[in-house]
Amino acid sequence: MNPTIPKSAFNFLLKLKSNNNRDWMAAHKKEYLSNEKALKSVYAEIENRLNRTDEIAKIKIFRINRDIRFSNDKTPYNVHRSVSFSRAGAQRRGGYYLRLEPGNSYLAGGFFAPNTEDLFRIRKEFELDSLEIRKILNQKDFKIAFEGFNKNNAVKTAPRGFNKDDANIDLIKLKKFVVTHHFSDSEVLASDFIENVIYHYQLLRQFFDYMSDVLTTDLNGVSVLK
Repeated sequence: MNPTIPKSAFNFLLKLKSNNNRDWMAAHKKEYLSNEKALKSVYAEIENRLNRTDEIAKIKIFRINRDIRFSNDKTPYNVHRSVSFSRAGAQRRGGYYLRLEPGNSYLAGGFFAPNTEDLFRIRKEFELDSLEIRKILNQKDFKIAFEGFNKNNAVKTAPRGFNKDDANIDLIKLKKFVVTHHFSDSEVLASDFIENVIYHYQLLRQFFDYMSDVLTTDLNGVSVLK
């Protein structure tokens, strides 16, 4: 039987949102640790299921503590829990992400912060031919499951070296390439939540496989892996 997200985890986050201070957290540390243990078992099962069809190199559970050094918001804790799963090997690109928060739970996948070299390579591919990426994004099940690339994550004008009148400028201007799927609270707390997550992660594979091919070859299709 698969582990599930306990309702107590959401109840804890809701209470934390109204009591976001160190004294309250210290007084409720036992409750926090109990919920973290339950969540970690869910993360571990997701990783296990992903490894049946993919290869995961690392799982990262993000800290509940906020980095407030450069923020005007000095509340010390995040009111959500999140985790990412990194794929193994230079030939496997893309990453899986999951965020759990009452009223704002979602998973995401893609290329969150491509370095300068990767970003340029992706843009050149889209400049050359966007047919395949548009086909993936518009594939029926994929389009039903995911919100497309966020157009707010784009530069205001054409990047240097690209034509602002290019037919694919909508894609070329993007700075990250991520799709998301939101869950209702009832979906998160349901017994089949892990299956729901895995279904959506598996839909991402066609996207990952395409982008991995782009990022491991040059514009002539020759591998750049050593």
